[in-house]
Amino acid sequence: MSAALPGPDGLLRCPWGLSAPDYLAYHDEEWGRPVHGEQPLYERLCLEAFQSGLSWITILRRRETFRKAFADFDPAVVARYGDADIERLMADPGIIRNRAKVLAAIANATAVLALDGGLDTLVWSFAPEPGPAPRTLADVPAVTPESTALAKELKRRGFRFVGPTTAYALMQACGLVDDHLADCHARGA
Repeated sequence: MSAALPGPDGLLRCPWGLSAPDYLAYHDEEWGRPVHGEQPLYERLCLEAFQSGLSWITILRRRETFRKAFADFDPAVVARYGDADIERLMADPGIIRNRAKVLAAIANATAVLALDGGLDTLVWSFAPEPGPAPRTLADVPAVTPESTALAKELKRRGFRFVGPTTAYALMQACGLVDDHLADCHARGA
């Protein structure tokens, strides 16, 4: 059932957070903590889209390279990327060289800039009321009505690679929901 397990320091954690040192740091210091601001949310949105179909550790280990390749995820800069930038990105072995995902990151930067109230306001407007803490990984959903609604609204506004599962992963990563297991030391941190 994958309940919380003790880590190397004896603290209970979500089991996925123990599978690699990179995961341990991400689990303890970042995942599930509230993220605000256009640039940080745009970064998370892009990284979740690049992760689609891959393991999160693949993205996490390439995060700094992604930041360099995408101008620290500044939407105003990325929105101006043209053909030469696309070719540069497609030749960069430090990122995921998927043309559809690269084009989505550029289109999403343009969509961020077009938002009236900003990405922060839009994304956080879909934060659900806190629910009961999951006891095991089996209690953690992949999709919720809120993530489905967020994905639909993002798509309506021109965003790409933002299906309900990706939207829920974004909600988890950015603290809109706290899916740390009930016994995990990071729950509510």
